Amino acid sequence: MHAAQREGGADLAGQRLATRAALSAIQSDAPAGLILPPEVVQAFGQVLQNTQLDAAFKELVLTLPSETYLAEQLTVVDPLRIHQVRQAMRLQLALELHPLWAHIYETHRTRGTFSIDTQAMGSRALANMALLHLCMANTQASSSDWPDQALHAFKGATNMTDRMGAVNALVQAQHPHAQTALAEFHSLFAREELVIDKWFALQASAPDQDGSVLDQVKRLMRHPDFQLRNPNRARSLISTYCHANPSAFHRADASGYVFWSERVLELDSFNPQVAARLARSMDRWRKLVEPLRSAAHEAIRRVAAKDDLSADVREVIDSALED
Repeated sequence: MHAAQREGGADLAGQRLATRAALSAIQSDAPAGLILPPEVVQAFGQVLQNTQLDAAFKELVLTLPSETYLAEQLTVVDPLRIHQVRQAMRLQLALELHPLWAHIYETHRTRGTFSIDTQAMGSRALANMALLHLCMANTQASSSDWPDQALHAFKGATNMTDRMGAVNALVQAQHPHAQTALAEFHSLFAREELVIDKWFALQASAPDQDGSVLDQVKRLMRHPDFQLRNPNRARSLISTYCHANPSAFHRADASGYVFWSERVLELDSFNPQVAARLARSMDRWRKLVEPLRSAAHEAIRRVAAKDDLSADVREVIDSALED
């Protein structure tokens, strides 16, 4: 067996250990702190340093299990707890592997002519992962200049991958530079519909550390470039929030569920297909921890009570309410 293949098997085993550590922490009452055992962090560090592994494989192995995947492994789901644990894992890797992330960014970031070959694409993906961790580490070491470097990388980017990677790093790290980058991003691509879809989605998927994402989504619905009747735009903002940002959607005050029910009913009046896909955000409501479960049930019943629901939405809602 090739050495890289042997190392790859060990690396994937390390990823499985990371999942196990996350699930153990999620089900514990202890505060989310250092989640990953030292041997797992060491294994991830070895991946970063292994010159026999290509960049794309490293990026794949070092991607932590998603919040949705972790929720699927649990009998009772607390989205906020899952988010806290996963964020703690990311921060742990950002801090403990900081010198390696810095080296990876410097050696893999785009230089010279833009290329779409497989190796170049993998290098860009890994460099953007490194930049994300370096900006996240800044939340614990505010003297770091990595957010400044991310903003500089955004302004100087020669391709969309690097531009998106830089602004995403700032958004995920919740650094003030994110607002500067987002404003400039919109200014640069205001006429490119698919790119602006990504701009909306990026903000809808932001970490909800201060509980402000729902208000931001509501503000973005009033943005001149947002049209609810545009299916792609509705999906990029509303579906991203409800489907892909569980800790922001499953709010203790149930306002995320109220927002969901209002949007499902509104969309159903003119686009039942998009409404039905949005309605599926509540498919797994029975697994939610209380009081989220009861609040979700009430929101689903609120939608079900509308007499003239489309057949598409009625099917989803009735299925969700079946015992």
